[in-house]
Amino acid sequence: MPYLTRCLDSLVGQSIGQRRMQVVAVDDGSTDGSSEEIRRYADLHPQLFTTVRQPNSGGPAAPSNRGLELATGRYVFFLGADDHLAPEALERMVTMADNCRSDVLLCKMVPIGERTVPSGVFTRTAPVIRLVGDGLPWALSNTKLFRRALIDEHRIRYDETMPAFSDQPFVLEACVRAARISVLADQAHYFAVRRADSGNITYHTGPETRLRCAERLFQATCRFLGPGPLRDAFHKRHFHVEVCQLFGPDFPELPPAVREAVCTGAARLIGTYGDGVVERLDARRRRVLELAWRGDTDAVCAHLAPRDPAPTSAVRLSPLSRTPLGRWLRAPSTEPPVTRP
Repeated sequence: MPYLTRCLDSLVGQSIGQRRMQVVAVDDGSTDGSSEEIRRYADLHPQLFTTVRQPNSGGPAAPSNRGLELATGRYVFFLGADDHLAPEALERMVTMADNCRSDVLLCKMVPIGERTVPSGVFTRTAPVIRLVGDGLPWALSNTKLFRRALIDEHRIRYDETMPAFSDQPFVLEACVRAARISVLADQAHYFAVRRADSGNITYHTGPETRLRCAERLFQATCRFLGPGPLRDAFHKRHFHVEVCQLFGPDFPELPPAVREAVCTGAARLIGTYGDGVVERLDARRRRVLELAWRGDTDAVCAHLAPRDPAPTSAVRLSPLSRTPLGRWLRAPSTEPPVTRP
């Protein structure tokens, strides 16, 4: 609850002024008291809040779409209930978007707790950035300012069949269709919070569901981008993040049938989307994907096991194998592995 309260406080106190704002708060069947807290703020600021409560949908896509239906402003901005904004964030974003005629505007994010946020795209303020080359493929969360006319013209919506990662196809389509994408990076505007209880739904979505959503993400990328370096850049990001995160520290603790299903699904993604892409990942990620491709769950678990730090950061790899993945994977060395400290 304190996360939501801080979030709402940051909205009420925005320097842009409440007459220029509309806060659409969609309660997706919460059971933790969030509904009552939202209602309290709505009663205090009736001219500011538009509230709706609906049965739990199992993911952020449905409430996000409902919010878009109710939005009336020139721009829309998505703010997670655990996160909060700097006092001048919306005013400064709207001013820059108006001056630059931006369709999509990214604001500098700062992590709180163990949350991770992209950094490469926020090295400088820029009136125009490219789809690739400026770090955008690594910044696909929906925490951006979108011109509502763009969203409405192309009927861009969240995929409600995706309990996780549904914001990424939405953002990708918006960026592909945008005439101008801008970045406001001179100071922190968005504070992204990792709750102490890891209460965000993405952290509790099962691996098989995340695998299915990752496949939908690859499909969406192919739908919006044709073959070539641009699409490859986004696919590299999907393998690096969504696919490789399936093989995190908790993978060895999964039931054997689930581990096998994850490896089978990852192999399917590698075979369909990995050509010319996975070879550009770092050695440790390439190795875990090679083992997954082989379906060797025991070897994956061994690869993920903690090891004592080595005196060097090098990873020894033997010459290219002649497996179906030989174009981009290297066969494991017969010598003891040297791991990164």
